[in-house]
Amino acid sequence: MTEQTAAPATESEPGAAAPAPAPVLPPMPLVPPAPVPQGPRPPRRVLRAVARWTAAVLVFGAAGAGTAYGISSMERTDVPGLATEDDGRWDYPALALPALPADEPRPYSDGNPSEIHYADLRELLLPAPAGATVDKKLKGGWVGTGQFASEFAEGGRAGIGDTLREGTLRHIAARGWTMPDGTSSRIYLLQFSSANDADAYRDDRFIGASAGDEMRGASEMELDESWHGGQKVDSTASYVFSEPKPYGSTQVRAGYVIAGDTLALVVQSRKGGAGTPRVPFHQTLILQNQLLG
Repeated sequence: MTEQTAAPATESEPGAAAPAPAPVLPPMPLVPPAPVPQGPRPPRRVLRAVARWTAAVLVFGAAGAGTAYGISSMERTDVPGLATEDDGRWDYPALALPALPADEPRPYSDGNPSEIHYADLRELLLPAPAGATVDKKLKGGWVGTGQFASEFAEGGRAGIGDTLREGTLRHIAARGWTMPDGTSSRIYLLQFSSANDADAYRDDRFIGASAGDEMRGASEMELDESWHGGQKVDSTASYVFSEPKPYGSTQVRAGYVIAGDTLALVVQSRKGGAGTPRVPFHQTLILQNQLLG
């Protein structure tokens, strides 16, 4: 299989043809403006250092600076086990971050203390790879809290819904697809009013200190010790888990990313004794993390 990676975007050369206009999306729901933090706020790196020691899975890394919106490619050595041409990675299209509204800062800049993603959240969703069949319920638009909660065991859904209603959730964007081998992927982006509120949801649901709420179809989730993708994007935190053997008819893999005001959940599962492939799961999580960075 031909190797495909998420290609970096480059700035336009003088005289080059103007890029094609971005697709027009339905307007975002009206939401209250993000609150301005009152008083001095503890540095985010200090807060994440605490989470790192609690969860033992928080990893920081280097990322591009400035206002360039390209997504860096994932080298073959970035995901463990990538040693041959046919390594199992999926063929994703070239990625680039959407343009920001006029005069709005990037989420981790000095002028954005609440670390807000001002770009349309739907445009920050990872697109489906080549060969995928798109989920009719998760086409890249807005979804409700019930749809998000449906990814978890029935007994925990009410608590998840209560936490979201009592918090400052603004909206949820989601995309899903199924690959020819039967691997199902679902990505949810939950945007809160500030980075502190996203952290509060993580802490309330014990994400990081544990695998969080019980996933639908998984009897148990353990820390994925093979995950080394957290160092790819600075100022974000990742928590990655997989269902250990024996996992019955379906194996579930799940990864959370905390990126400023947004929490991402990536879930993959596949029926059959072979389990859910690790390499495309890590690839998907890394690329979604990059889009949120």
